[in-house]
Amino acid sequence: MKKLFLSALIVSTILSCEKKSNEVVATHESLDSLVVIPETNEPRESSTLQTCYMEATNKDSVFVSLEDNLGTIIGKMRYKNFEKDSSIGDVVGSKNGDTLKLVYTFEAEGKTSDREIYFLRKGENLIEGIGEQKVDGSKSNYTNPSKIKYSGNTLKQVDCIDFDRNFKDK
Repeated sequence: MKKLFLSALIVSTILSCEKKSNEVVATHESLDSLVVIPETNEPRESSTLQTCYMEATNKDSVFVSLEDNLGTIIGKMRYKNFEKDSSIGDVVGSKNGDTLKLVYTFEAEGKTSDREIYFLRKGENLIEGIGEQKVDGSKSNYTNPSKIKYSGNTLKQVDCIDFDRNFKDK
């Protein structure tokens, strides 16, 4: 009898492992302890959406790739300058209305630096904020954010397909 019961338990366990359905398992008969078992172990699609921007003036260009990750803006940025030092790095920050407040962590001239940079979103474009900045070691911040003029580079939204090639060192 024990062998029959043990065999039935093993078979039911194997069958239940192969079953793909949403099951709710309750412990202690309370709503606080409900566990939902997902239908599949497949990875879920990211909830972030990548948006890419670019501006080219003469032989200089700026590339930005941004994602809004639950209110935190993350991405990559590159200034590719013709006869000056270029820079490449990551941006992270937040959105306040139509203003993106970012910190650009980049490498240039063999060292890593942080620079506060704001963009104003106008339609599908980003306009770079220009304002006085103070430098403290390797960090650069706006001295008075209320006096920022949005008159810098105007980056236009572009297709993100194959956009990563713009971030490769050349």
